[in-house]
Amino acid sequence: MTDKVPMTLLGFERLGEELKNLKGVERPAVIKAIAAAREHGDLSENAEYSAARERQSFIEGRIMELEDKISRADVIDVSKLDGKTIKFGATVTLVDDDSGDKVNYQIVGEDEADIKAGLLSITSPLARALIGKQVKDSVEVTAPKGSKSYEVVRVGYK
Repeated sequence: MTDKVPMTLLGFERLGEELKNLKGVERPAVIKAIAAAREHGDLSENAEYSAARERQSFIEGRIMELEDKISRADVIDVSKLDGKTIKFGATVTLVDDDSGDKVNYQIVGEDEADIKAGLLSITSPLARALIGKQVKDSVEVTAPKGSKSYEVVRVGYK
């Protein structure tokens, strides 16, 4: 897979920190845990050994996943973006057509998404519907709880 993975600089740095922690802290700790568990004798009935091996498998898998994403990262410096059209990195203010509630979201990479923090994944149905829209445009999204309709009231880049 050679597709680029869009992400903000902050998201890229977070992945790098996680990778550094896995390689420098978690991996050596699990290797020690495996060695200690081996000293307890019969490995076939050793729960500590099995748990440590399972943890090691998870860590190695996550390291491979992070290295892949980092190698394919398309880091987008949001501070250099501007315009009135919604694109990756935009911070948008929407008004719910039904309730009148305002919500703010920044459109970010998949690994950065945290809806409670207002970080909306570029792959989400709402973000895909917003791309290309401008202030005063309406957008309708089919969500698990049914259809929602919003009006774009602000587009910015920070």
